[in-house]
Amino acid sequence: MDSKLPDTGTTIFTVMSELSNECGAINLSQGFPSFDPPQRLLNLVTQYLNSGANQYAPMQGVPALRIAIADKCGRLYGRMLNPDTEVTVCDGATEGLFSAITTVVRAGDEVIVFDPAYDSYEPAVTLAGGRTLHVPLVIPSDGGDFEIDWDRLRDTISGRTRLIIINFPHNPTGANLAPDDLDTLAGIVRESGIYLLSDEVYEHIVFDGARHQSLLRHDELWQRSFVVSSFGKTYHATGWKLGYCAAPPALTAEFRKVHQFTCYAVITPIQHALADYMRETPQHYDELPAFYQQKRDHFCALIESSRFTFRKAQGTFFQLLDYSNISDEPDLPYAKRLTREIGVASIPVSVFCKVPPKELKLRFCFAKDDAMLAQAAERLCQL
Repeated sequence: MDSKLPDTGTTIFTVMSELSNECGAINLSQGFPSFDPPQRLLNLVTQYLNSGANQYAPMQGVPALRIAIADKCGRLYGRMLNPDTEVTVCDGATEGLFSAITTVVRAGDEVIVFDPAYDSYEPAVTLAGGRTLHVPLVIPSDGGDFEIDWDRLRDTISGRTRLIIINFPHNPTGANLAPDDLDTLAGIVRESGIYLLSDEVYEHIVFDGARHQSLLRHDELWQRSFVVSSFGKTYHATGWKLGYCAAPPALTAEFRKVHQFTCYAVITPIQHALADYMRETPQHYDELPAFYQQKRDHFCALIESSRFTFRKAQGTFFQLLDYSNISDEPDLPYAKRLTREIGVASIPVSVFCKVPPKELKLRFCFAKDDAMLAQAAERLCQL
């Protein structure tokens, strides 16, 4: 048959995790923690599994969870969401992203993403009949973190631009937005009909005292935005595949038309458990920055004596390591070779880019227990 995604293969996360399993390697490639969710949350899931909460949830999500999400967004970002008309619980952030893209993109529309771009964006755009345009993030001349080239974004926008997708804290680079970036973006899209999709799954994992610049904070941008986040990243439960999409009422109404036929509803007992846990333990997401910053700092300290070079990630639970002092081999074969030869799996950055970057960087997940990080670092330091 004629493929609808002829240029799309198996996602790199599956490829590297399977290779890691095959080689018995330490898997620092795919972004999942090596530890369980909080015990109280697990107890709540068991409670609801055993108390009859096992049938379809409402299509838009269990009311108590939507209220908890709205309360959190009000507390953190000053955006008082209506849980009935502005919050939808999704089958993981990936479904939320797919449904948002499908909601707004039509045949012939153009969608702008920033490279390195998470790999689920472009296939969804293609399936919707759109065309993806890639704007590379840039490293400033002072050697700082990846950032948006606003002039290039302006030059890329045309009358066919329908959607801009942003992803901060950024996967895979760990970069974050600066406080004035939202105003700059607002000035660029102000006189247009362009929608915004903000992938904020790492919203609570921001380091060094920085503040997450959610689109929920910005009154002007909010009116044209879909904001997607993930419970999996926040509660160490990526296997639960639970997320949500926040959007103004008119956009939410259209989003739900797609969402209801993408997955209809999301697992019921875990929604109830999360609602209770969020109400009982709001400090959990307050404590996440320090929790993961300790792991970032620990991992970076362990590889300080290696031949890798790096700048500490501003957010997420990923650290980029530049291996140009070790090898000039392209990153995909090099990542596979390291998995086979030293038993440490990573993700090559070039797979997220339309044009391979000049830098030779691999992405390592540090959401692991300290012993696993120490073992991986020991092997990396031997290169």
